[in-house]
Amino acid sequence: MFNEHAVSDHYAHGELLSSIEAALGKLGKTVNTVSIDDLGPVDEFHIGGRLATENFLSKLNFAEQDHILDVGCGLGGAARFVARKYNAKVTGIDLTHEYIQTGNALSVWVGLEKQITLRHGNALAMSFKENTFNGAYMLHVGMNIADKNRLFSEINRLLKPGSIIGIYDIMRNLEGDLTYPVPWASGHHTNKLATPEQYTQALNSAGFNVTSETNCRDWALDFFKHLQAKIAANGGPPPLGLHTLMKESTPVKLKNMLDGIAADYIIPVEIIAQKQK
Repeated sequence: MFNEHAVSDHYAHGELLSSIEAALGKLGKTVNTVSIDDLGPVDEFHIGGRLATENFLSKLNFAEQDHILDVGCGLGGAARFVARKYNAKVTGIDLTHEYIQTGNALSVWVGLEKQITLRHGNALAMSFKENTFNGAYMLHVGMNIADKNRLFSEINRLLKPGSIIGIYDIMRNLEGDLTYPVPWASGHHTNKLATPEQYTQALNSAGFNVTSETNCRDWALDFFKHLQAKIAANGGPPPLGLHTLMKESTPVKLKNMLDGIAADYIIPVEIIAQKQK
């Protein structure tokens, strides 16, 4: 059974918007001068951050004036990137109410509130009409959702025929126990990993054809190696980053995740699929 509250509680911060605003002050920025790039270190909550977002979304062929669905949008960092890069309209949905409130405020700060709408809701039962969207993506979302068949069937319902969905998730690879907490789960009860093969099966069953699959394990380990070296060279993390979201639990969550990737128990994977025409 999908426990919405357990997932939402894991991500809840309590004072997220004020924490971001306080960090901006340390960067010499205000809500009136902040840019999308300034927010990137905190609102791109997935391995590789903005760099991964830009590389991944470049493969999805989004176009100007498209209406794109962001499943599990978090703070809406990727949505703001899509809106600026492609001049597209983006609608996002996320279980964590605080993320939605914060994300909509951030969109106002950077002047994109007319292009972006973030809504609180469950990705397994979205209230949008069928054939609404020209494309969709999800970035580090499926790790909390056990019923991948229902998830992809719901996304398929909302996409126009021939539309593309891009998935960038952490997936199960080899058998082995993870150490908790990790960024997406405090314990096994909200950790719903699946293998790339299981993703493909669920996508096929929902009416998608998988066109590509990319194992990003080595890239991810290299990314964090350079990030850790940069933090050490600077004497600590920057004012705004993942630690703003995860607070004091950040080091242990990242270590446990990286240990799992290094052991090949888990791997970050990109999957791109197309809805059948």
